[in-house]
Amino acid sequence: MVSDALDQTDWKILRELQADGRITNVALAERVGISAPPCLRRVRALEAAGIIGGYCALIDEKRVGFDVTAFAMVGLHSQAEADLVAFEERVRSWPIVRECYMLSGEIDFILKCVTPDLAAFQDFIINELTAAPNVDSVKTSLSIRRSKREPGVPI
Repeated sequence: MVSDALDQTDWKILRELQADGRITNVALAERVGISAPPCLRRVRALEAAGIIGGYCALIDEKRVGFDVTAFAMVGLHSQAEADLVAFEERVRSWPIVRECYMLSGEIDFILKCVTPDLAAFQDFIINELTAAPNVDSVKTSLSIRRSKREPGVPI
C-alpha cells in the first residue's frame, strides 16, 4: 500500500490516529464514517503496509527531568556508505539522541539530544560523540524553547 492507493477513508483514519493514537476502534470508525469491523481491517492493513509504524505517548521532557534539548551538527571524515552506516548504528545506541537526520551540504548529520542538564550533554559530546570513529567536527546549539511540536505529517 502506497500513498496513491490510499482512499479518502484511509486518510481520515490516519488523520484521526495521528491526533489521538489511543482512540478506540469504535470511536475511530464513528469519526471516519464506517462500521468498526472494516475500520479495524483498514487500520491493520495500514500497519502491515508500514504506513502506521507504531504508537507512542508524547512526553513533556521538562516535566520528567530532562531540562536540556540541544542539537549537535556532525561532520564526518568520510562519507563512504559503510562509514555513514557505521555512524548511524552508533547513534542508535545513544539514548540521549532522540532524532538523527543525515543532511546534504556542509553538515553530515544533525542529532536532537535530550539530557537532564547541561553537564550531561557536555559529557556526551566530549566522551561519546567527539570520540566516535570517523567524527571530524561537532557544532552544538542549545534550544531556548520549543515553538512548535507537531509530530507526523500534515494530513
